[in-house]
Amino acid sequence: MRPVRISISLEPLQPTPHHLHILNPDAAAPFIHTPQRQPSSKPPRPHLGISTSIRQQASDPVQTMALRALDNTLPAAVADQRPKKAAKLLPTPPARSPTGSGVNGNGNGNGKKQQQQRNDENSAPTPKPASPVAAEPAVEYVRSEDLPPVPSPKARAAGLVAGLDSKDWVKVCESLNDARRLAVHHPALLAPILEKVVLGIVKTMKNPRSAVLKTSVMACADVFAGFGNLISSASADAFDKLLLQLLLKASQDKRFVCEEAEKAMRAMATSMPPLPLLKKLRAYVHHANLRVRAKAAVAMAHCAARMDVETMKEFGLPALLQVAAELLNDRLPEAREAARSIVGSTHAAFFKEAVEKEQEKKENEQLQEEVKENEEEEEKEKKEEPSAVAAAWESLCALSLSPISAQAVAKIVSQLQPQPQPQ
Repeated sequence: MRPVRISISLEPLQPTPHHLHILNPDAAAPFIHTPQRQPSSKPPRPHLGISTSIRQQASDPVQTMALRALDNTLPAAVADQRPKKAAKLLPTPPARSPTGSGVNGNGNGNGKKQQQQRNDENSAPTPKPASPVAAEPAVEYVRSEDLPPVPSPKARAAGLVAGLDSKDWVKVCESLNDARRLAVHHPALLAPILEKVVLGIVKTMKNPRSAVLKTSVMACADVFAGFGNLISSASADAFDKLLLQLLLKASQDKRFVCEEAEKAMRAMATSMPPLPLLKKLRAYVHHANLRVRAKAAVAMAHCAARMDVETMKEFGLPALLQVAAELLNDRLPEAREAARSIVGSTHAAFFKEAVEKEQEKKENEQLQEEVKENEEEEEKEKKEEPSAVAAAWESLCALSLSPISAQAVAKIVSQLQPQPQPQ
């Protein structure tokens, strides 16, 4: 670091320019030029000694600024005149008594000792006591087979509808569990208020709280298991709303909600009569939501698997094949797989009916005929039976579907049929 020479002018200064001349020791001229002073009308003051000049300039703030050095420190005379700050002293904590029970040793601590303790940055912070706020109650999800009976079923059934309409979500969950227990152990008490209970369950299924939502879906499964034959006829409007909410909940991204909704829909498909449920589900095949269509298709496949050919004829074999053909072109693989299942169930029921008719016809012919010509004719008839059933099936598909859809259905049937094993 190069040394720097500082020249201080001891002449009386004016408050305009700086008079701190900083010279470069290697150069002849200063690298900071001080502008020339304007001639003053006042007579010049006599030069004073350096001590007198410093005292005069310390009293003048402008002159003090001119005399400051490069390290921005004040002269000693000025620094002595500045007021000094008083040091802050922390209060010493009171001495503990030998017993350590309180301030005065009498066991009556009043909390002042904690306020006077010194804050040490090296010590670990003491945890604050927890606020006396009640913890959120936990909801227990009980399986249907583990539900206990209701202690006072009549009183619980009387206040069930009001409990489902409560604003307290904990009470709503308790009422939903009461509805489950009544449906499992006391269905006779729940039957008179079934429609109101179903509407209350539909309302709770729209609750944003996950505990209420899951409990309501579990209540649907128990209600279907207990009142499968009555729920669609006793409360048609309430069942339509419940079916829509189940399809929507089964189409959600929340896995635990989807699983419970799928269980409830399986319970619905196995406990309710298939024909009225199939008619209800047919309207959701054309839903705008892809997942809703897929869940409706799966439920229709469960219903078709339980139907015989007479029930299918009541619904309409052409209509059932048309629904399956539409679902074969769906974007979701779940819907397409359900469509294949519907085609397989329809073909199996149709084939079974045709075989039964052929057997009845053969029995009638055997009764009329006393003696058959030979066994070769019987073998020929057995070989002709499957071809006749296949021709009837192809005729049904050709009359009900478009050529492309009929070809797709025929391909599915050929894949479902067992292939002959080579001997």
